[in-house]
Amino acid sequence: MASIFTKIIQGDIPSYKIAEDEKYYAFLDINPLAKGHTLVIPKKETDYIFDLSDEDISGMMVFAKKIALAIEKVVPCKKVGIAVLGLEVPHAHIHVVPINTIYDIDFKQPKLKFTGEEFEVISKEISSKIIA
Repeated sequence: MASIFTKIIQGDIPSYKIAEDEKYYAFLDINPLAKGHTLVIPKKETDYIFDLSDEDISGMMVFAKKIALAIEKVVPCKKVGIAVLGLEVPHAHIHVVPINTIYDIDFKQPKLKFTGEEFEVISKEISSKIIA
């Protein structure tokens, strides 16, 4: 059975897309730790990030860098951090999160709530700042 992320890539489940190319897809986390919290995933469904090829891991990180640089232009923050947990969804993914302290990327923190309209605005703002 396809993972929830594969269903998002296929358009079966809606998402607030930030960017995609032939190999990777980025979309806003619907339970974000911060405004702009984005997930970067490979389009090829692979459960464990370290089961990806070296080329796919490095490509995903370069793709995530473009997203992070765009987030910095939209969300005031000291840096953009990344986290790879890999336990919550059986599809490799990188959390790209604007941070001001080391505690901002603590997944025990309460999640933020945004309306659909707010998610739309955030995704469009970040998407518009991506440099190819």
